[in-house]
Amino acid sequence: MRKHLQRQAPQAATASDKHGLAAGDRGRPDRADWTIDQGWERYTAAEHGVWKTLFERQSRLLPGRACDEFVQGMGELAIDAEHIPDFRRLSDLLMKRTGWQVVAVPGLVPDEVFFEHLARRRFPAGHFIRKPSELDYLEEPDVFHDVFGHVPMLMNPAIADYIQAYGEGGLRAQGLGRLPQLARVYWYTVEFGLLRQREGLRIYGAGIASSATESVFALESASPNRIRFDLERVMRTRYRIDDFQESYFVVDGLEELLELARIDFAPIYERLRSGPEYEPGDVLASDELITRGSGDYHAARAREAADRERSFRS
Repeated sequence: MRKHLQRQAPQAATASDKHGLAAGDRGRPDRADWTIDQGWERYTAAEHGVWKTLFERQSRLLPGRACDEFVQGMGELAIDAEHIPDFRRLSDLLMKRTGWQVVAVPGLVPDEVFFEHLARRRFPAGHFIRKPSELDYLEEPDVFHDVFGHVPMLMNPAIADYIQAYGEGGLRAQGLGRLPQLARVYWYTVEFGLLRQREGLRIYGAGIASSATESVFALESASPNRIRFDLERVMRTRYRIDDFQESYFVVDGLEELLELARIDFAPIYERLRSGPEYEPGDVLASDELITRGSGDYHAARAREAADRERSFRS
């Protein structure tokens, strides 16, 4: 299950602006696996220019913030500022290193299609890129999020194996009706995970690495909680899709994620049938806190929303 963040949109997207699953029947491709040709030769100079703007901005922000594995993966891939990457070239490099491919899709795809691709070591990447007016607002994952954010980490063997295992686990969870709980693991690791290195906390989650604002907020703001990763705790914790995360979960090494692939989830799913669900900003007595957040950012946002509501009603 893959959703993406909405960041203070200037206006709501119209139906014609949507892609893939979000576009309804219009966005469904002919192939059952939802893959399409990337059409690299059809990207315009303006679209390559948007990629360049985003690439250069993140390349300035991420040194000292992205984890070593992200930096290494980016350096070994055929990714630069001048052009949107050609998925064929990326796949050639990935296949030699970790056996993965990047396949083009029109946008969001059904859950079962997404899991099937991951289980077969195929990463489905949106082929479109956001408009120049939407650099800081993304309703759906585009080629910049999917390629810049995710693909460098797929050069790492531990992450490569972990994401494949997640795909296999997603197919099982869907059959058991436990997909919402498993989706939280993906969200708080692959999309919004932090890693503790010798030098301090670093980013490995694609949703942070591809965002100019969240790559700073996640590490440097006093507002969010930063909590040591615990599997069952994460599976009980809701997340935000409309704003920055209120809590980030921290692992001490990527091999820790690979250990999750060896766990029997059946007893965990059984325990999750009862017991509490936690809100995104909750802090528990049992948490190993790295940083207890002030919550100021989200409190201010809530006050702004309440003020707008009162103004509307008056």
